[in-house]
Amino acid sequence: MNSPAIVCSGLWKIFGSSQMEALIAARDRSFSKGQVLEEFGCVLGVADVSFSVEPGEIFCVMGLSGSGKSTLVRHLNRLVEPTAGEVRIGRNVVNKLSPPELRKLRSETVGMVFQHMALLPHRTVYDNISLSLELRGVSPARRRQVAEEKLKLVELSGWGERYPDELSGGMKQRVGLARAMAADPKILLMDEPFSALDPLIRRQLQQQFLHLAKVLKKTTVFITHDLDEAIRLGDRIAIMNDGRFVQVGTPEEIVTAPTDRYVADFVSGISRLNLITASKIMQPRESFAMLSNKQFKALPRVQIDDKLSAVISTAAEAGDLIAVYDNAEPAGVITRRTLFRGIQGHDIVSPYSVVEPPMNDAILEDFRAKSRGLKSDASPTMP
Repeated sequence: MNSPAIVCSGLWKIFGSSQMEALIAARDRSFSKGQVLEEFGCVLGVADVSFSVEPGEIFCVMGLSGSGKSTLVRHLNRLVEPTAGEVRIGRNVVNKLSPPELRKLRSETVGMVFQHMALLPHRTVYDNISLSLELRGVSPARRRQVAEEKLKLVELSGWGERYPDELSGGMKQRVGLARAMAADPKILLMDEPFSALDPLIRRQLQQQFLHLAKVLKKTTVFITHDLDEAIRLGDRIAIMNDGRFVQVGTPEEIVTAPTDRYVADFVSGISRLNLITASKIMQPRESFAMLSNKQFKALPRVQIDDKLSAVISTAAEAGDLIAVYDNAEPAGVITRRTLFRGIQGHDIVSPYSVVEPPMNDAILEDFRAKSRGLKSDASPTMP
């Protein structure tokens, strides 16, 4: 099994002249961000954050402005020094590296893409992209070759001789991404790189980045304040509030099982059609024991990992019941009621969502009564 690409352990960052006193109060006495500011005049940026990122994973960190997400990502390449805790990339403890070792890490292992690209205006696109290679002493011919390869990846072939002021905002973002990839880093840090772009261009770049990250197998920490973006891109999502991780999980886990009201409010407006799977809204096969195996096999079917959109398509041409299979094995049943409630966002997995009531005795008895009137080879309908 591969070791994590990134490991953060007990990371704290407090800004201010009394940061150590504030750290003790926050860590040992559970002072909140507001209390730290009032008592010590310090700002709590990151509070006891621990997480790991697997090789090739896209790990999204999201939160409102001031939640600490940009401060956190700057610890990973030590643009910000931690007040306490440890950052490990591979075998390197980042906060213990010497200046030459840190420069080597930044130039060869970790690439960063900012919201504002800060392209050098006096250098061509080619020269901006190949800057890291130039600093390494790579030959001009090789730098040109790499720059052309990366421009092709971001669909900007033919623009290498242009200058930044000749590019649109979306094109500058692509150049910034190409510049980060030119050094062939193992890890990409993305700090809200698409947030200032128009929605259409933003979505195009999200899709392009997602394709590149998967093809090139780059480990990525992606900072965003947009939950739609985090869900679209992230293998896992961490939600921050007041410098702390409130919840970490897959997009489906975040949406279907929010751990508190803060997260529930975040996900309340998210479309679930291409996120929630049949397994989240089905009821166990045992709950429908009144159905014979022949009746169950006669039902329209979906697979346990099919998305809600696929279930809806099946339901549009089906009766009131849909059989759910785990490959060839019966797994459960989706009724129109559970399907509609799943579309509405009422799940059975979170204390912060409306709970779907089980099929009680009265419902089951009504179902049995109606089922007795069915032909043995007919598809039953929901009561």
